[in-house]
Amino acid sequence: MAGRRRWTTDEILDAAAELLRTSDADSFSVRKLAVALGTDSSSLYRHFRSKTELLRAVADRVLLAAMEGHRPEGDWKQRITALALCARDAFGQQPQLAAVWGRYASSGAGSRLVMEEVLQALRAAGLPDEKIPVRYHRLVVLIAALIASEAGVSTITPEEYEQGMELFRVAVLGADPERFPALAHFARDVRPLGVDRRAAFEEILAAQLAQIEAEIDPT
Repeated sequence: MAGRRRWTTDEILDAAAELLRTSDADSFSVRKLAVALGTDSSSLYRHFRSKTELLRAVADRVLLAAMEGHRPEGDWKQRITALALCARDAFGQQPQLAAVWGRYASSGAGSRLVMEEVLQALRAAGLPDEKIPVRYHRLVVLIAALIASEAGVSTITPEEYEQGMELFRVAVLGADPERFPALAHFARDVRPLGVDRRAAFEEILAAQLAQIEAEIDPT
């Protein structure tokens, strides 16, 4: 009788990424992945010690694939902006994994490439070494949060989106002007979260970069 097939680490990660395209990190489990592969959970635990370690590896592969084709160009602000948009586009193709990246820290090759590029760009800006770690942390937290937020919107169905838009219009345009005077005043101009997110992403990131630039000694 033939034994069970031995799956490679890359094959397991491919299968996990495919499973995550139709589910999320909370409902994902090693048991479900084992069923999809036609094996048992114990065989997968030989490659990954826990579900968290497996999720970290899947998300890191998204970053690794994106960074392999990324070439830093321009000044430090352009480099960081390009990197952020590169990661945004990469997780935009696999939005279910964006929350995984934001939730779980990773030490894989993809994450190290992102860290290296951000740190190099901050040094190129002329920021003092003692300020770089804090600014690096703020930037990565911001970028991960923006990407995860956008990915969350992109995973809803067209029907859910239309329902949300209708609820938004009712809540905003129907606001009681006595109780919500500011909302009633701006009702026709306020936009829902799902609108024009790319511009919002770039503006928020630019504001953070401007704060960093203000800390750089002009001399």
